Amino acid sequence: MSAATENPAAPGGLAALAGASEARRSQARLAAVQALYQMDLAATDISAVIAEFAAHRFGEAADDQTVADADPVLFEEIVRGTVARQLEIDPPLDAQLAAGWRLNRIDAIIRATLRCAMFELIARPTAPAKAVINEYVEVAKAFFEGDEPKVVNAVLDALARKTRPVEFTAK
Repeated sequence: MSAATENPAAPGGLAALAGASEARRSQARLAAVQALYQMDLAATDISAVIAEFAAHRFGEAADDQTVADADPVLFEEIVRGTVARQLEIDPPLDAQLAAGWRLNRIDAIIRATLRCAMFELIARPTAPAKAVINEYVEVAKAFFEGDEPKVVNAVLDALARKTRPVEFTAK
């Protein structure tokens, strides 16, 4: 039996695998936001964007190492799911924004971030709501240093409490 098997915290052990898996999921979420942003600005086809990410942004030969280790299955699930369910996703996001603000008026990165997160809140019940919120606040922090991550946090927290109230009830 190896040291990694005996001690999950040892380098290469179960803890390292779990950490690597979390990093791959985080990178997939960041890449999904980038893909939706690209689709929004350049009016790029969903299949073309997914193929581009697979060919040029993921793996050892990636142009940018920021998302090189992303989980491609999760990435594609989020991108395709967000686009497919946009008519279901946008109304609650729009309603949650401050008075006078509409989803189509906010920054494209924030819009993509909120849409991806909302998709996960409604379609991926195995991903804990608080984890989804935290992940997408971190995505917002990757792009913004101002109040934008706080806005993402506030909107997603309110929507998560409506979408998954059981996860927020006192135990």
